[in-house]
Amino acid sequence: MPALIDGYVKPAELRADGSSQGRLLEAVKTFQEASLRGDHYEDFNVNSKNFMEMSRGTETWIAECNRLLDRCVAAVKKGRHAETREAFDILFGLLRHIDEGRDDVIFFADEGGSWQVGVTWEEVLPAYFASLAATAEPDDYAEAVTGMVNDFVRHDRDKYLRKARGIASAAQRRALR
Repeated sequence: MPALIDGYVKPAELRADGSSQGRLLEAVKTFQEASLRGDHYEDFNVNSKNFMEMSRGTETWIAECNRLLDRCVAAVKKGRHAETREAFDILFGLLRHIDEGRDDVIFFADEGGSWQVGVTWEEVLPAYFASLAATAEPDDYAEAVTGMVNDFVRHDRDKYLRKARGIASAAQRRALR
């Protein structure tokens, strides 16, 4: 297996719990730089038979993005809110970049978008909200929560706003109304 992922992920840094050695924020920034450079971009000739396929570069990017999000969730549980919030924001920025229809990070043969990344929002958003609640002023909290919900989980808006209210301070809850 190490030979298969060499060049994409450092096998020695992988951990079963989604954590790894090294600093989270550094790893996320490295991933962002590689993503924006197009290191994972790999297109292929699309036809009526393969339009649902993904390139190896796209699959690798998706796996690494989700692995880094898992690390963020684990870091929140350890109370590392400031660094984790910044890491989350960078990863969400990449997802928004993809949703803008840009095809310079990864390649989707048909109907591309962050929805194809398969983020487990049920785990990621409560962790993000916890980091945000620990580091943001009330108005900033409300704006960030609303933006996330509108951008990524609009179909479950009420559910995630309830979660955000449950995590927020009293002042943040008032701002979120």
